[in-house]
Amino acid sequence: QKAVFLRKKITLLRAFSLLIGSMVGSGIFISPKGVLKNSGSVGFSLLVWFACGVLSMFGALCYAELGTRITKSGGHYIYILETLGPLPSFLFLWAEFFAIRPANSAVVSLAFGRYMLEPFFAPCAAPVPAVKLVSLLGYYMVLTLNSWSVTWSARLQTALSIIKLVALALIIVPGMMLLVQGHTENFQDAFDSESLVLGKLPLAFYAGMFAYSGWFQASFVREELVRPERNIPLAVIVSVITVIVGYMLTNVSYYTVLATEDVLASPAVAVSFVQRAFKSLISVVPVLVALSCFGTMNGGIFTFSRTLFVASREGQWPPLFSMIHIRRHTPLPAVMLMFPLVTVMVCIGDIYHLLNFFSFSRWLFIGLATLGLIVHRRRHPELHSPFKVPLFVPVSFTIICLFTVAMSFYSDPVNISIGCTAVLSGFPVYYLLVHRQM
Repeated sequence: QKAVFLRKKITLLRAFSLLIGSMVGSGIFISPKGVLKNSGSVGFSLLVWFACGVLSMFGALCYAELGTRITKSGGHYIYILETLGPLPSFLFLWAEFFAIRPANSAVVSLAFGRYMLEPFFAPCAAPVPAVKLVSLLGYYMVLTLNSWSVTWSARLQTALSIIKLVALALIIVPGMMLLVQGHTENFQDAFDSESLVLGKLPLAFYAGMFAYSGWFQASFVREELVRPERNIPLAVIVSVITVIVGYMLTNVSYYTVLATEDVLASPAVAVSFVQRAFKSLISVVPVLVALSCFGTMNGGIFTFSRTLFVASREGQWPPLFSMIHIRRHTPLPAVMLMFPLVTVMVCIGDIYHLLNFFSFSRWLFIGLATLGLIVHRRRHPELHSPFKVPLFVPVSFTIICLFTVAMSFYSDPVNISIGCTAVLSGFPVYYLLVHRQM
C-alpha cells in the first residue's frame, strides 16, 4: 500500500561506522608489505603512509562537498555523470563492474580467508585451496545478509567497526610499550636513499591508498542518510583523522617488532607481529583481523549495489537492477550481480597482482570525479553548498591522482595495461547499446 523506496536508515553513527568499517579492513594488515617493498625503506614507507592519509583527507573533503551539492546516491558514478557527462560515467561503471569492484572484493575476501585459517595452520602457511574456499564462504555470507536487510547490514557494520578498532589497539599498545623501552634498532638508517626507486613509488602509493580506501563510501548511500548536509562532512572528517592516527601508530608498532626483511617475508604481517610481540594472543588477533575484512566486504557490497541501482535508474544499466525487494526494501538484483565475477577472481587471483590491476582504474576515475567538482563550481556559481573546501584541495588532489595513474604505466606496465584495456572496452558497448537507447 506504500511506495517502495530505499528508506533513510543511516544515522551519523552508522555513517561513521560505514566509513571506519570500509577503511580499516584488510589494507592495514596486508599493505605494509606492498608499501615497504616499493618505497625501499622504513622511513620512506612511513612518509608514504602519512602522505596517503593526507591525500585521502583531501579526496574525502572533495567528496563531502560533492555529496552536499549533488543529492543522488551513487558515489563516483553519479558525480562523473552530473559533472562530466554520460560517456565517462558509463566507462567508470563498466570498469567498476568488470575490473575494480570484483578485484577489490576478491583482495579483501582472500585476506579474510588467509587470516581466518592462520591460527589453525601456524607456523605453516594455510593451503591455498582452503584459503579460497573460506574466502568465498565469507563473501557469500555477506551477500546473503545484504540481500536480507539494510538495518541488519548497518548494525553488523557498527559492531565490526568496534572490533576493528580493538584489533588495531592490540597491535598499537604492545608496539608502543616496546618502543618506550628503547627497542629502536629497526629504525636505524630509516631513510636509506640507495634503496629508493622512484619508478616504484606509484605502486607504494597504490598499496597505501588501498588501505585508506573507503573514505568515499558515504557518498554511495547519500539518499539513505539522515541529514546528509550535516552528517556527510562530519562523518568523513572524524573517520579519516581517526584512521590516519591509527595507521601511523600501527606501522610504527610493526617496525618496532619486525625488521624490514621480516615484513617483506611475511604473508600476513599482523600475524608475524603477534608471534613476536604478544604470543598469548596468537589465536585471537588473526580472527579479529578476519572480522575486520568481513566488515570491509559488508561495506563494499552495501555501497556498490547502490551504484548499480542508480545507474539502472539513470538508463545506463538494465532496468532489472533498479528494482527493490517489495518486503525487504533491499536492492536485491543489484546486490546479487557481483556474485559470479568475485567468485572467478577469488579462484584465479593473487592479492598483489589484483591490487595493481584495479588501483589504476579506481584512481583514474576518482581523479575525474574531483575534476568534476571544479567543473561543477565553474558551471553553477549560483549554487549554494552548505559545505565548501578551498579550491587548492580538489586541484591538488586531481593532479596527484592523474600523475600517479600516468606514472604507474612505467611501474607495472602489464597489470596497468590490462586495467586500461578493461576501461577502453566500454567505448563500443556505450555507443552500440547505451547511447543509442538514451
